[in-house]
Parts: sequence; C-alpha cells; structure tokens
Amino acid sequence: MSWKERILKLCESAQFFPGARSAEIAQIKTSLGVCLPAALEELLRESNGVEGEYGLGLIWSLDRIIRENTEFRQNPDFPELYMPFDHLLFFADAGNGDQFAYAIQAGQIRRPDIFVWNHEEDSRTCCAPSLDQYLERWLTGELLL
Repeated sequence: MSWKERILKLCESAQFFPGARSAEIAQIKTSLGVCLPAALEELLRESNGVEGEYGLGLIWSLDRIIRENTEFRQNPDFPELYMPFDHLLFFADAGNGDQFAYAIQAGQIRRPDIFVWNHEEDSRTCCAPSLDQYLERWLTGELLL
C-alpha cells in the first residue's frame, strides 16, 4: 500500500504534492549532512510534503525540512534556551510549537524511532517506533501533546 493510501485512510482531508526528485533528496545530505531514513525518503518521493486538516504539517516538504533544521541549528539565541538540535532531524510539527524528529547519531539516522521535541520544556521524547506508527498515532488522536 502506498503512503498516500495509508494516510488517506487516516485523514481524508490530507493534501499531497508532486513527489520529490532525486536531486532534491540529495540536497538534505549536502545541506544538513545526513541522509533521509528510507521510510521518509519513500514518502517524500510520493509526495513532497503532506498537509493535514487546517494546513497542519504532517510531513514537511524537503525545502521546509532543510530550512527549519538549518534555522534551529544556527539560531544564535537557541544555545542559551535549548539543548543542541544538531542530533535531531525535524520533519513535521504539531501546530503548537512542538516538532517531530528522527534522532541523528554520528551523521546517520540509525533507528526508525520518532521523537517529539516539546518547545516549552525542551524535552525530547520517543513517541512512535516508526514513521508509519507516528502517522497512525498522530492522526487517530492516540498521540497527545
């Protein structure tokens, strides 16, 4: 079953976009120094970003992934406010300031787990064992923030 089919089963109002090309996907490695996990790359090849109800960023576009991660890593005010962000790859947001991410270890994403970064507490908590489970838990309301 395609990612679009899986997501539409959970969110009929999901919006999809033209899939990302290989050159666009390669920009992640160039810009952020990390390769996308297989599941996220596969999803982005089907749709370069997915919006849920009210424009919620279920999965960001590649451009937004690069922009948001770069801003978080380079913001001069953040070291005083938060732990470093260079060990996370943000790819979605909760619409309330919290964001979803993969953990980066030695420049690679070694585990499929999804973490949520709480912007008020600066906590990073595992919320799903995979991208598929993140989408299911988030879209069914099982995952509450």
